[in-house]
Amino acid sequence: MLVGMKNKMIRLAPPERTELKRRAASRSLAVEDVRRAKLMLLLAAGRSYSQICAKLACTDRYISNWKKRFLARRIAGLASAYKGRKAQRLTVAMRARILAATAKPPTDGSTHWSTRRLGGHLKASHSLVARAWRQAGIKPQRMRRYMASDDPQFESKAADVIGLYLNPPTHAAVFCVDEKSAIQALDRLDPVLPLSPGRAERHGFEYYRHGTLSLYAALETATGEILGKTAARHTSAEFVDFLEQLIATQPAQKQIHIIADNLSAHKTKLVEAFLAQHPNVRLHYTPTYSSWLNQVENWFSKLQRHVIARGVFSSVSDLAKKLMRYIRHYNKTATPIRWIYDNPAHRMTGAIRATDTLH
Repeated sequence: MLVGMKNKMIRLAPPERTELKRRAASRSLAVEDVRRAKLMLLLAAGRSYSQICAKLACTDRYISNWKKRFLARRIAGLASAYKGRKAQRLTVAMRARILAATAKPPTDGSTHWSTRRLGGHLKASHSLVARAWRQAGIKPQRMRRYMASDDPQFESKAADVIGLYLNPPTHAAVFCVDEKSAIQALDRLDPVLPLSPGRAERHGFEYYRHGTLSLYAALETATGEILGKTAARHTSAEFVDFLEQLIATQPAQKQIHIIADNLSAHKTKLVEAFLAQHPNVRLHYTPTYSSWLNQVENWFSKLQRHVIARGVFSSVSDLAKKLMRYIRHYNKTATPIRWIYDNPAHRMTGAIRATDTLH
């Protein structure tokens, strides 16, 4: 039957040829409708099945079936017998239904929905679910962790620190101080393979630990510059020694405000004795679990990305040398962090200018 169908010629009446040409050149019709119109024009032009298959990327059976339908019903026979499911629209009701279902846990025991699983659950297309999520800014596959501060004096401490950023004391220096402890001097056992077109830089899996050191850093909020010091350990004595170096960079008797976290090494008798000897220095402690209030933490994240994460260090002294070199180059183009607090009244019931009495 297939051989007989191949031998049957297609002859087009002028109106049919005009309509098929219109369909073949259309950019608004369905792709399959355009393809069938081109098929009939090629058959009418006497093209062989092999030539048509190469041009339209189809099979002999596809040509035979649509040729048979055209001969039986002419152009009407080119219509699809099954037009598929009607395209779904993201109506307000459907959007609300998708978002309501997204907020509930999946029924299959998994932790979060995917577009296809939620689409199957709601009898909707996955693209419809994706569109509703995109419009609502929802990404169920992503998760962020947080740590809520349990400090009973959170508001007053946070307002004190934010006040130093937004309205610093006149003729005083403000520093954010912290230490990055236990930085490992890791040396790769295999050579690092550099990046090349189409290939990322590659590091060997095995490494050798040469030891660790701690880095004390102070970020001056007015300039963004960093003062750094490496130490074998992070102890209260090392912290006080770093504070001594810090105040040595400032004019005598200049008011100095230092923002630090609640680490026990920052609250020892040695620290109290240091503050007693230097009445022009004042420590401001951030609330518990609120390292985000300390600007030097932003700089530590840069240091981690730029130097530590992919660094290769042959010794602890090599690590210290590369850390200090980075600090020197960073200070050449350092800029202050622009601190923005959009709504001080949201959580700060006290005045944001809590440091006014210290000015």
